[in-house]
Amino acid sequence: MPIRAASRTGPRTTALLTAAGTLAYSAWLLEAVLPTGLPRATAYVSELAAEGEPYHALFRATDLLAGLLLLSAALLGLLRPSARLPWAEGRPWTLVGWSALALFAAATVADSRLPLSCTPTRDAGCAEREHSGLVPLTHSAHLVTSATATAAALLTAVALTVAARRYGIGGPVARVGTVLVAAQLAATGWTLGAVWAFDEGFGGWGLGVAQRLQLVLLALWLVVFARTLARGRDEGRPRWPS
Repeated sequence: MPIRAASRTGPRTTALLTAAGTLAYSAWLLEAVLPTGLPRATAYVSELAAEGEPYHALFRATDLLAGLLLLSAALLGLLRPSARLPWAEGRPWTLVGWSALALFAAATVADSRLPLSCTPTRDAGCAEREHSGLVPLTHSAHLVTSATATAAALLTAVALTVAARRYGIGGPVARVGTVLVAAQLAATGWTLGAVWAFDEGFGGWGLGVAQRLQLVLLALWLVVFARTLARGRDEGRPRWPS
């Protein structure tokens, strides 16, 4: 394969993996047409995959697939120079971004294997057991992996958006990534506040809405990032090493 063609193949493969992983990660949107029985305004998205829920196998499978696809994309970005954005080599913001994406993907895989044992936002007994530490180890571990995934997703978006602007890459990430990151930070703040309010018995503060907005904004950012990878060039300036 000619060198120039090979240099384009890597980013496009990474873009495809990122887009496919984002689609799988967004499978929770199927709750709009599936009779899950969970109130979308107050329930955690991860409760869709909790033990005993009617579609738990589906949502665990899609989370697992999403994590594996995004992990593959992140490893391509980190380990294969031809798959990297041109500012990846030795550029700290990009290396941090790819590493954070790998951590997010790995935490998502762990989430799928460590489901909640019950639904705390719907079941008061479950919430009490969770608060008292009387839930199974897998339930407690899920809380850790979910928090890790949230933090890593934010770091991914922040680092790669900063890199796109600071290193002159341009493209969709540079143009709209900042707005999406700011909105995602706001949605994450709302989610954290709602979680605190729920845990302290002050109501849900729209917990389900906040978390779903956070996930939609993350998915939009990932789509924009995949588009940036796939384009390869923007406004006539070289984007991929030849």
